[in-house]
Amino acid sequence: MHSKPRVRLLISGSNYQRHRSAGLPGFNAQVSEQGMVPEQVLREVVTIDSSAEVATRLEIAEGSPVVVRRRTFLADGQPVALCDSYYPAALVADTAIAVPQRIKGGVYAVIEDPHGPIHREVSHSIEDLVSRMPTRQEAEALGLLPGVPVVRIIRTIYDTQSRPLEVQESVVAADTHEFRYEVQMR
Repeated sequence: MHSKPRVRLLISGSNYQRHRSAGLPGFNAQVSEQGMVPEQVLREVVTIDSSAEVATRLEIAEGSPVVVRRRTFLADGQPVALCDSYYPAALVADTAIAVPQRIKGGVYAVIEDPHGPIHREVSHSIEDLVSRMPTRQEAEALGLLPGVPVVRIIRTIYDTQSRPLEVQESVVAADTHEFRYEVQMR
């Protein structure tokens, strides 16, 4: 059995800008920078009714339609994260975000496209991290050994007018991830 890849995620504005200007999704860029091969497997793109938690974070009514993009992130061929991203259906209707296919440059390229229908600039995010034991499905999907906890990361991404664009829920193995946040206060 191969040892699990250790993924270090540096969350900073400068990283985001550097990766966006290179046309790379953040996960892919950071995993590549660490000498590993990144891959994102798109499991599903579907429109569903929003849960209370997602609706609150997106500032929409509970039960409002949202498009969810479900992906598995891999490093060197091994699953390291499950990531579900939720978008208000009214915001992403008739865009590549609502279509079950990969998006060149990632979702933010569609959101920030100055000639596209959304045309909003990503500004900042708020993240909540919770450590817990995985569900059986999460443990199987991530290939976790018994007793290995996960970290659930709920990230809400906002535009320059502080309007929510996306709620991203990731579940990652606690024993293979390191997080570092750089917060510029002024």
